[in-house]
Amino acid sequence: MLYNPRHATRADDLARRIAAADDVTANLLAEAMAEACGDIPALKTARAARVHQLIAAGAWTDAALALIELVLPAWHLRRLVCEDGEWHCSLSRELNLPVELDDTADARHALLPLAILGAFVEARRRDKASAEVRGPLVPRVRPSIEYAMSCDDYA
Repeated sequence: MLYNPRHATRADDLARRIAAADDVTANLLAEAMAEACGDIPALKTARAARVHQLIAAGAWTDAALALIELVLPAWHLRRLVCEDGEWHCSLSRELNLPVELDDTADARHALLPLAILGAFVEARRRDKASAEVRGPLVPRVRPSIEYAMSCDDYA
């Protein structure tokens, strides 16, 4: 299927809004939480309430990190660096791999919370894409009645 910009996903739209944002707002974080996590039942837990409290308190960086911990427990913060006035954030599933071999979710922004939030959206997108590609772990086999055999030992 060819890429058509008119059919961009909502996650792509959210990533663009995060990249273009000049300031962190409660609405942007809440929108990221609702958009990226709308189908997750874990959002009704005490940890989700903690994320909402952090957003209400204006603790943007802590809220973004708590959101990663809540929604993407397999992903961990691998790299967080400020270079030339821009924050670079990398999330990884495999912290023990060398950086050259690791498939990280990366984002950068002038504001730290938005760099973390951008990496979160990218990691969530990758999780959804890998879930779509992955099929069932066990192949489905139709039962065959034609050749039924008993393997019991009656001796």
